[in-house]
Amino acid sequence: MRFLGFQFPLFGCIAASVLGLVLVSCSGSKHENLFPEEEESRQQVLVPASFTEASARRLGSQVDSIFRYLHRKKGFNGTVLVTKYDQVLYKGAFGYADFSRKDTLTTQTAFQLASVSKQFTAMAIMMLQEQGRLQYDDSVQQYIPGFPYKGITIRHLLTHRSGLPDYTYLSDKHWPNRKIALTNDDALYLLKAHQPTIYFKPDKRFYYSNTGYLVLASIVEKASSISYATFVRKNIFEPLQMKNTFTYSSLAAQTEKVATGHLSGKRKRTPDYLDNVLGDKGIYSTVEDLYKWDQALYTQQLVKQETLAEAFTGNGQVSKKTEDYGFGWRIRQVDSGDTVVYHGGLWHGYNTYFLRNPKDRSTVIVLSNMTNGSLNYLKDLRRFLYPAPPAVLASQKSR
Repeated sequence: MRFLGFQFPLFGCIAASVLGLVLVSCSGSKHENLFPEEEESRQQVLVPASFTEASARRLGSQVDSIFRYLHRKKGFNGTVLVTKYDQVLYKGAFGYADFSRKDTLTTQTAFQLASVSKQFTAMAIMMLQEQGRLQYDDSVQQYIPGFPYKGITIRHLLTHRSGLPDYTYLSDKHWPNRKIALTNDDALYLLKAHQPTIYFKPDKRFYYSNTGYLVLASIVEKASSISYATFVRKNIFEPLQMKNTFTYSSLAAQTEKVATGHLSGKRKRTPDYLDNVLGDKGIYSTVEDLYKWDQALYTQQLVKQETLAEAFTGNGQVSKKTEDYGFGWRIRQVDSGDTVVYHGGLWHGYNTYFLRNPKDRSTVIVLSNMTNGSLNYLKDLRRFLYPAPPAVLASQKSR
């Protein structure tokens, strides 16, 4: 096969390599329903006759070759899980959790999800909306009295249409001691105390806002009367048996393997005073736990499908590249014509990517603890998994 302009052979399954690779699986596995009690309400999908055990193994082997190439040539260090028609085609781990200790990654290693955390914050809001504890068009002031920006609703926060200023710039300027961790309450205090100018009037346009999701996490706390960390643990992680998923606030208590973030050049990223802020980031998980999350989104275990559908519905064009945004998910059309939902994340030595294609029930989950640009090549993986129809390719070549 040809990938990224290079020709390379397809590799079979092997256990390890001198490059520090641990390959957990590169063969298709039969679908196991993770949530049998939700079978009746589970969204069904028609599996075409062309998708056979042999074709699944072949596709898994091709994905294996792609990530081996990225590991060797582009410095990819992390874990991968790829599915199609609810079947795990491939899962693997490449490199180290900590380069100084040379401890090998596995698919049960937890990574900081960075902005992939936002979909969990959105889910918490959707659950509270179904419970009648809040409404999307409620103002922020209903939950955070004294919030200095008028006219912003929960919906504006979910869809990045609030215009709120960036809390990281604000805290860098006004937080007096960076040895003391900033909390969500601290960030809200800084917004109230200094009231930096809002970027634009609410709902005027899209502007990606980490501050908005920080505020959403605080609204979750006000509406539920428990901490954000407790809410997502009790209402999402525990029901889905995501046993290796947790928030930064409980990181120190973890005894299982957790990947350390690294910058380019394999330099370890030290903890930061902003790490403790939750909602926009701050959730740690594994590719295996995220697969449980992916599968749960085809059921009604967390919220009704009608509620979830709004999370996957665009609320205003994000860019000229026909990308849109729902509730915690980016939305776009891939070359095959399918509409996918996805999100990426980048934070202090971690780079993450999570894509779902409901049409063929495929998922691509990639977690890396090395911010060296290797995930920039995932657009090529996306083109490989979702190629344009032959007729479209032929017309492109004739131009």
